[in-house]
Amino acid sequence: MSDSVPWRHLLPDQSSRIRVWDRASGAVTTVHESAERLYEAPNWTDDGRLLVNGDGKLWFLPADGSADPELLDVPGLPPVNNDHVLAPDGSGVFASASDHHIWHVSFEGAPLRRVTREDGPLHFLHGVSPDGKQLAYVRLEASATIHLLDVEGANDRALTTAPGPADGPAWTPDGSWILFNTEQFSATPGHAQLARIRPDGTGLEQLTDDERVNWFPHVAPTGDVLVYVSFPPGTVGHPADRPVELRLVRFGAWREPTTLVALHGGQGTMNVPSWAPDGSAFAFVDYPV
Repeated sequence: MSDSVPWRHLLPDQSSRIRVWDRASGAVTTVHESAERLYEAPNWTDDGRLLVNGDGKLWFLPADGSADPELLDVPGLPPVNNDHVLAPDGSGVFASASDHHIWHVSFEGAPLRRVTREDGPLHFLHGVSPDGKQLAYVRLEASATIHLLDVEGANDRALTTAPGPADGPAWTPDGSWILFNTEQFSATPGHAQLARIRPDGTGLEQLTDDERVNWFPHVAPTGDVLVYVSFPPGTVGHPADRPVELRLVRFGAWREPTTLVALHGGQGTMNVPSWAPDGSAFAFVDYPV
C-alpha cells in the first residue's frame, strides 16, 4: 500500500538510486541515480526494461542502466503511486492512482481503462495472477484487507477478514499461493510478519516469526525463493527513510532468512514485484542522504 499523497519528494541532499542485485554473484549495481526525482518501485519487463514511478508518472529505463528514464506518456491517467504490476503477457501494466482506483495502461495502444468500480474504498494493487485473470489488491476502509478482483473489474471478494491489517499480496508463479504481510499473528501493533493463503481463502499459514517487521514478499519466477523488505523492530507501517534490509528466504525454510542488502529506504524500495523474468536478479531503490 502506498502513501495517500500522489508522490513523494527527495529530502535535501538525498538521491534515489535504482539498483539491481545479481543472484549469481550477489553484486549490487546502481543503474540510475537522481538528485532531482524520487523514483520508486521497479517492475522488470520481459524485454529488459524497468518500469518505475516518479512525480506521479510512469517511467521506463533499461535494466542495464544504458539510458536515462523515459516518460511513459498516458493522457488521462491520474497521478500514480508506487503500486503497479505488469500484466503477465507483457501487454500493459495495472497501476494504482491518486484517485484511489486501479487503472489498466496498455502498451499496445488500447484505451486507458479504470478497473475498479466502487468509489469510497481505497484500492492499492500488489499482485496479478500468473494467468493474468485476477488482481490482488489492498482494500482500505476501517482496516486494510486483501481482496481479489477480476481484471475486468467484476467479482470483488475478500481474501482476508481477520483482525490486523494485511498488505502486499503476491502470487507464487504456479498460482497456488498468495503471500502477504499481516499483523494478525501479533498483539503488538505494527508487528507485521509474512504469511500465505490459498486463492480460495483456505490454508492460512504464518511464515516468518522474528523480532523484525517484515513486508512485501516477492517470489522469484523460479519459485524457489522470495525476497522481502525487513524493517527494524518496533516499526509501524512501512515508512520511508529507515534502515531496512532486503532478505531472501527459501521455500520451506521460512525461519532462516539471509540478509542480502542493508540500505536506507523502506517505502518505495520494493513495494511491487521486481524480479527479472528469468529469476537471475531483482531491482530495488534506495535513498541515501
